[in-house]
Amino acid sequence: MKTSDRATVTTRAGSRSDPAVSYNEFKDHEGRKYTGMKIGRSHKWYYDKGEWKETKVTPDLWQVSYAVTKRRAGRAPEGSGVPVGTEYHWYILAHQNVLKLNANDYTTSLAGLKFKIAHRRAETGKWSATPRAQRKRMIEFLRGVIEELEQQKSEPVRAPADDNSAPKAVTRMRAVAKSKSKTTRGIVRAPAVRNGRRRAA
Repeated sequence: MKTSDRATVTTRAGSRSDPAVSYNEFKDHEGRKYTGMKIGRSHKWYYDKGEWKETKVTPDLWQVSYAVTKRRAGRAPEGSGVPVGTEYHWYILAHQNVLKLNANDYTTSLAGLKFKIAHRRAETGKWSATPRAQRKRMIEFLRGVIEELEQQKSEPVRAPADDNSAPKAVTRMRAVAKSKSKTTRGIVRAPAVRNGRRRAA
């Protein structure tokens, strides 16, 4: 985290820069309060050798599963992030572009949208939304994507050109992100601290 992004707090020993304060402080996004990573910032990860399995369901439909450990490219700021053991449920819609190189090898790239459905707090083991509420959020997300696609009927369907080219559906998703969820007075909080400290997700 850059120094300019860190909040400054005053202690008995004097002033110091504390990234945990910046992470935990309340922020506003189009009238919605939240804590955690600021809108517009990004993570970079490296993925270990994982296992991708796929089963053909119809001529055009495949069921896929993927399991792997991902590792942060840099290091998380000391004291930032959620407690170890916190779980997340994301829903991903993405373009996968592949190019066959030979009988057994393909290049592959993935670009799309990753939408948070819910999280489970490490200290309580409880999910932030019931299964019914999670399904409702998934449906709202998919409806938003469908509406966006319907408005792009005259445009070619393709993955973003690069990491800095955000999908147009993000605009539509802003409305979806405001949908009701299990929050306290409409405030979306990052999972609570454990022993006064957080660890990065």
